[in-house]
Amino acid sequence: MGTVQDITETRRAEDALRRGEEALARAREELAYVSRVMTISALTTSIAHEVSQPLSGILANANACVRLLGLEPPNIASATDTARRTIRDTERATEVIKRLRAMFNRQSPAMEQIDLNEIAREVIALSARDMREKFIVLEARLAPELPPVTGDRIQLQQVILNMVLNGIEAMAETEERPRRLLVRTALVSEDMLTLSISDAGVGIAPDATEKMFEPFFTTKRNGMGIGLSISRSIVENHGGRMWAMSNDGPGATFAFSLPRLGKQTTGRSAT
Repeated sequence: MGTVQDITETRRAEDALRRGEEALARAREELAYVSRVMTISALTTSIAHEVSQPLSGILANANACVRLLGLEPPNIASATDTARRTIRDTERATEVIKRLRAMFNRQSPAMEQIDLNEIAREVIALSARDMREKFIVLEARLAPELPPVTGDRIQLQQVILNMVLNGIEAMAETEERPRRLLVRTALVSEDMLTLSISDAGVGIAPDATEKMFEPFFTTKRNGMGIGLSISRSIVENHGGRMWAMSNDGPGATFAFSLPRLGKQTTGRSAT
């Protein structure tokens, strides 16, 4: 006895499903890249200024060094100090460019041991001028001796930068009260760390707390509505969760939690 079964249609359906999943994964990857580029584009002026300052210092110090060495006798001590300042400014400019290039690159996720406080400081440095120009006072309450997490450095920077920019935009039209942005990190349990950013802006409508993270939902005039959706996806891919809530006073708080090093659970691959 034997049976014959035509599996052609089944195979076709399986192939179509696989192609659909691959297309979806590519689309999510493209959206993540678009979100990253849009986020960085919003800081182009600030970054250009941050780079131009050390470059101007390098030029001034180099000229000063030449003059000091041309004296009779040469002022070696002052020339040495000037050369050290030149090295400092060069390293500063190089670091800004390195961060910018890293966040623009379309590179595969690179999981490594990460200090959450350190990447928070890096994002704060990138957005410092933008906050100064908008008269925003930033307060950083970073918990000391915070245990490390495992994650992709660039993706987590993107999440934090998106949160910072959202806070800045939320206070763009605030005039009747100080514009304050509070960045906090904490170890909330034995296994979980959190990073939160609180603003004093327009706040969140009660029915929009979860909608904020839906793809293409936006309250911004020219927003695409993908930044928070991609950010939550990144955090969840790292074994954490992301949420938003209204403050007791004005404004809103966006936060995410991540498991400390060695406590991660297996999740989806990051996009």
